[in-house]
Amino acid sequence: MPLTRRALLSAAAAGSAATLLTDLSPALAASPAGDVVGKISVGYQGWFSCPGDGAPIGGWWHWSRDRFQPPSPSNTTIVSWPDLRDFTQTYPTAYPPLGNGSPAALFSSYDQQTVDTHFAWMRTYGIDTAALQRFNPVGDEGPTRDAMARKVRAAAEATGRKFYIMYDVTGWTNMQSELKTDWTTKMSAHTASPAYARQNGKPVVCVWGFGFDDDGRPFTPAACLDVVNWLKAQGLYVIGGVPTYWREGKNDSRTGFLDVYHAFHMLSPWMVGRTGTLDGLDWFLANVNTGDQADCNAHGIDYQPCVLPGDLSSGHRRHGDFYWRSIYNMVRLGAQGLYVSMFDEFNEGNQIAKTAETAASVPAGSGIRALDEDGTFCSSDYYLRITTDGGRMLKGQLALTAVRPTTPTLTTPPQPTGDLAAGKAVNASSTNGSFAAANAVDGSAATYWESGGAFPQWFEVDLGAAYAVTRVVLRLPAGWERRTQTIAVPGGAATTYTFDPASGNAVTITLSGAAVRNLRLTFSGNSGWPAAQISQLQVYADSTPPPATDVARGRATTASASVQNYASGHAVDGDAGTYWESANNAFPQWIQVDLGAATTVSRVVLKLPPSWGARTQTVALSDGSTTLSAAAPRVFDPASGNTVSITCPPTQARSVRATFTGNTGWPAGQLSALEVYSS
Repeated sequence: MPLTRRALLSAAAAGSAATLLTDLSPALAASPAGDVVGKISVGYQGWFSCPGDGAPIGGWWHWSRDRFQPPSPSNTTIVSWPDLRDFTQTYPTAYPPLGNGSPAALFSSYDQQTVDTHFAWMRTYGIDTAALQRFNPVGDEGPTRDAMARKVRAAAEATGRKFYIMYDVTGWTNMQSELKTDWTTKMSAHTASPAYARQNGKPVVCVWGFGFDDDGRPFTPAACLDVVNWLKAQGLYVIGGVPTYWREGKNDSRTGFLDVYHAFHMLSPWMVGRTGTLDGLDWFLANVNTGDQADCNAHGIDYQPCVLPGDLSSGHRRHGDFYWRSIYNMVRLGAQGLYVSMFDEFNEGNQIAKTAETAASVPAGSGIRALDEDGTFCSSDYYLRITTDGGRMLKGQLALTAVRPTTPTLTTPPQPTGDLAAGKAVNASSTNGSFAAANAVDGSAATYWESGGAFPQWFEVDLGAAYAVTRVVLRLPAGWERRTQTIAVPGGAATTYTFDPASGNAVTITLSGAAVRNLRLTFSGNSGWPAAQISQLQVYADSTPPPATDVARGRATTASASVQNYASGHAVDGDAGTYWESANNAFPQWIQVDLGAATTVSRVVLKLPPSWGARTQTVALSDGSTTLSAAAPRVFDPASGNTVSITCPPTQARSVRATFTGNTGWPAGQLSALEVYSS
């Protein structure tokens, strides 16, 4: 069977990792900014299908090894699990329930709502362009891929994103003639869309796979060069998805293809699977990417290297450090554009699309790693947010920085909108048979939780954070007969509520708006059945975010000085192991965080790495001019987490500065965290 991208083996990067280059001059672009030069592009597979979604391919395409059987731990092609909270249509699988008890379901790329959601994410997170993968259209996947092109076009037009066709020639025996026919008779029509990507005034197309040294792409240099020149003759800007070692013609690249590579307008060498370490990324920068950029410059070719979030299933991600180093190295090199590998590649585990956060949202016992696999909680959109900052750094909107400005959790938690209970972890006093507690938060009014045993019974949902809950909606299946249930909610007495099919068997309960994380309902009666029953529990809040938000997290920082790589940004990166250290033997020293806008400051928390020995630092707090807390000895003790909390009168401040005039543990100012709170 021909090798696909996921089957390509890592090329060995011999020798130890090189030290980061310190004098990388920005390259001069062969082309001006367009829809790929100066932009963040993502590889978009769009290849997942499920029975009942209407896709011509039929079955569990790309979810299962045997597409005619539902995916399960023994019949799967994926190593990561998507976060499904933004999808309206999902499909049940044969996986065990999720860790929170909810059914294990997956999405179909063939549903327009899925594509629309993906492209809405691209818009939200500043992703400019999507490269729609197109495989052998003459095979049985062809009609499905034709339809996906139409769906992607519609989504791109609706969201203001750009897209282009990226042919993958793997296993395409008659590629030389059939690709030309496919472009002429089908794909070229999409260039009429205002959303179709253009570069240098020309529609963009990519061909991935020329020159790879494997049986899946046996094409001769002459055949490949013919295709490239034919596409160029159609007035297209042509990108080559080429081997990692294209320039040297070794390892994953055949010899004799250099003329083919130099015929492209842009080169995008493949990097997935080549390394999983920070040292490895630095080695490729020094030994591969730098030479690639120089060769492209010399031949007037734009360079669009791959940047990698890392294989989640192999533990490469390091809660964002791997992805940021990949982006930083290529922006620092002066690359003309970046190609993110990939957007939705749950098969290889290198997706940036929203992904399961914890074991509660992956199938129980499956061994699938969630984003917190290294012990650091990461929001499901974390890698999309890193992409936002990577794009800003590429475009010069964010200063070049080796320290990722994006933290694993949001600086300001998202405003609570929609049903806060959907898909969350639940518990109950008891369950009757298969009527599990998770049925009440699975989004279906047809499934339900039913208690066992005698009253009273209780049901509880963990909302994941404290929210100002103002409204709870309870439902029973629409066809059930009228009944009353006696229920007590937080802060309220037991009350009898009527579930009437004439009003949809729904009851709305108003709450005070007090902050609630674990919402428990206690049932003491049911006139229709001797048990507590809920088919849906929906929880809504006002616009107040969870309390005690660190408003300094991820903000811009400055300092009087820093030594080595102990930069000021470490104090706001959310990582207790990284820290800022000032110049030695040169007190006073200071570190300052810009909060982005005038903010009420009532409390500042200073931290050192938890494992450090006890020390006392003399620290004053100000907003740069007004004193918030006068200079005083602050004791950092590992017995109390090496944490110092300083309260001050509520003050409107745009910035907070900590000034150090002494340290009993080291002759410098030191902080692993500078946290600022309004309450």
